[in-house]
Amino acid sequence: MKSLDTETSNDYEIEAIRPLPWYPDKLAWHLNFSRMQLRKNQILERFHEFLKQENEVGTITRQEAVSMVPPLFLDVLPDHYILDMCAAPGSKTFQLLEIIHQSIKPGSLPHGLVIANDVDVQRCNLLIHQTKRMCSANLIVTNHEAQFFPSCLLQGELKKDILQFDRVLCDVPCSGDGTLRKAPDIWRKWNAGMGNGLHRLQVEIAMRGVTLLKVGGRMVYSTCSMNPVENEAVVAEILRRNKGSVELLDVSHELPGLVRRPGLKTWKVRDKGLWLAAYEDVPISRRGVIFPSMFPSDQSCLKKFQCDSQDVMDSSAVENKCSFELKDHLVNIIDPDNELKKIKNNATLVDVSKDAIKREDDKGVGASQDDLNEMKARVSSFDLERCMRILPHDQNSGAFFIAVLRKISSLHDDSVKRIGQSTRKRNTQKGTTSLGLERDDQLVAEAASGLNSTDELSSVVSEETGFRSQGPDPYSKDDEAEKVVAFDKIGDDSSETRQTKGVLQMQGKWRGVDPVVLFRDENTINSIRSFYGISDLFLLDGHLVTRNIDANHVKRIYYVSKSVHDILELNFKVGEKLKITSLGLKVFERQSCKDASTTCMFRLSSEGLPLLLPYIGKQILCASLADFRHLLQYRTIKFPDFVDDDFREKASILMSGCCVIVLKQGNEKTYQYSADSSAIAIVCWKGKTNLSIMVSQLDSQQLLDRLAVRFGGQKGSPPDQNNFVLDESNNSRLDITEKELSEAGHVEGFEED
Repeated sequence: MKSLDTETSNDYEIEAIRPLPWYPDKLAWHLNFSRMQLRKNQILERFHEFLKQENEVGTITRQEAVSMVPPLFLDVLPDHYILDMCAAPGSKTFQLLEIIHQSIKPGSLPHGLVIANDVDVQRCNLLIHQTKRMCSANLIVTNHEAQFFPSCLLQGELKKDILQFDRVLCDVPCSGDGTLRKAPDIWRKWNAGMGNGLHRLQVEIAMRGVTLLKVGGRMVYSTCSMNPVENEAVVAEILRRNKGSVELLDVSHELPGLVRRPGLKTWKVRDKGLWLAAYEDVPISRRGVIFPSMFPSDQSCLKKFQCDSQDVMDSSAVENKCSFELKDHLVNIIDPDNELKKIKNNATLVDVSKDAIKREDDKGVGASQDDLNEMKARVSSFDLERCMRILPHDQNSGAFFIAVLRKISSLHDDSVKRIGQSTRKRNTQKGTTSLGLERDDQLVAEAASGLNSTDELSSVVSEETGFRSQGPDPYSKDDEAEKVVAFDKIGDDSSETRQTKGVLQMQGKWRGVDPVVLFRDENTINSIRSFYGISDLFLLDGHLVTRNIDANHVKRIYYVSKSVHDILELNFKVGEKLKITSLGLKVFERQSCKDASTTCMFRLSSEGLPLLLPYIGKQILCASLADFRHLLQYRTIKFPDFVDDDFREKASILMSGCCVIVLKQGNEKTYQYSADSSAIAIVCWKGKTNLSIMVSQLDSQQLLDRLAVRFGGQKGSPPDQNNFVLDESNNSRLDITEKELSEAGHVEGFEED
């Protein structure tokens, strides 16, 4: 710390590295170094390399401080079902996973889960890579448009199955003007129209999040923009549409160390060089782009004034004398000329043309009092001051907007209908047809509130949740009807196949994404349990998943928690509406070997070892610090070269194949260990004459550094090469190459090789 403090050059920051005062338990720290300092200073360069290494292995996450705030306001518990609607690149998802795993003992899993969704396939790849470092069995990654995230609703004779969430993080796409400090290029690209163009999408995503939220659940809406059209206007529209079903929470008492400012209650909208105070000021030609919901008015409608322009009255009298004709703001004006005639017959138009604005600018003086009254921005009656605005200069951070909402009752019917109308219009623009997302939302709302008739609901669900309907499905990979692999008929002759490079592969429902299959091969499962001595307390049946429908060609087996398993079952039953790109924790990998004495063809995965370690009873040994270090440094060591005689003997009589080596603590015997949170273990391969580690070079280096800190010694420096003669010619680990080990950390989930 002292050496780092001497390198700081910022007059506004006393400490080079300090904990963020608002982050719980001092788990987040702020570094005060520029990129130039990190590159040119030798001390800082080593520190930077350390941070990058720890970030890659998952012990540290590098993230902008202000982007850590939204997940903290969700108030997440380990048993919560959480939806991250726009999750990529994944730093907030990683944070949510950390929170639900925080109080869980080694070898156990939380009852909750996180579903991380993103619309872009490539960004999903990045999301998978980021969250993979967490090694969680409670994660599902999906690839959907957030505003169309599917409702998995199944109506049974005795109960209803609905996919709803305790917490929803709605970090929507935005213009990003709050990131100008770190992304100066935005100065050249930004314009006011960016926020206006995103407003409608942001409202749709937020409304979808509210629909998927359980009653009593909490949703956080956030952007990295300061534009009120993307922020307060969206929150006001959510409150307006839901008519008391959703409330905006006052969280000023939470995170007391965080400097924040209240949300705005009044603002104007910028469009084509004009500042617009109210929707009636919007030119007719722009009313297909500028919507009533962008303004602080309490009406999501087109207001038609019937006020006597000759009378002088205050703003409250104007509100009392005016009558309003309510219209759905999502309906575009079809006939502008006809609408203009109506307004002229019923109201006095406000002159906000470019010529009028220019005339006022040329005068160089203020407008008349009547004009000021007309142009005066409205004040919203919603408690928008409960929103939070985080400004860069308040605490040396980026800018962020955050609003915390709670669902206090089921949505009203007209709110659900609006979502369906918006969906149909958006699908029509894309040239597709909606299969009744509105009706699906209606079912979710009714099923959650218990207001619907069982017979009526059953008849509708039979049409909606069948394995394939007659009409086109907006969630399908094709418009044409296709067969779907049923939950209890996996491997049936009716499933689709595809020919790729001469190999016959099974095709899932979603193009480009391998199917999700529950692994139920009893022979393989029993051989794995027997070979590693896995305790019956660790449940395997129903928790193993693969991405290949052919059990004989499965390369990787993933472990999923009970919560993820329940979601999978529901997804299978409703016709695989969820497009799952990745899920679970990789625990076993197929390992081909020419050694006939190897009885188990699946080796342990390093990612899944911490979960399995407390339950493994065979193929596990404790090594001394010296032997453990030598394994990490040399990667392959012959049995006679081990320092500990007892370890050498026990290792040589292990069964050929995969094994686990645990660092010995205290007076532990070679074949006894304590599987607590401080245990350090690695996966190895036992050959005929030697032992080889199956850990990437990066993980090996990180473990060596940990050992150096805990027990002393130079970090990562191998001993004299003459102390050992390492002959790898007899290594039975024929198919484990350095390239294969380095690729163990590669993104997976879209293709089963």
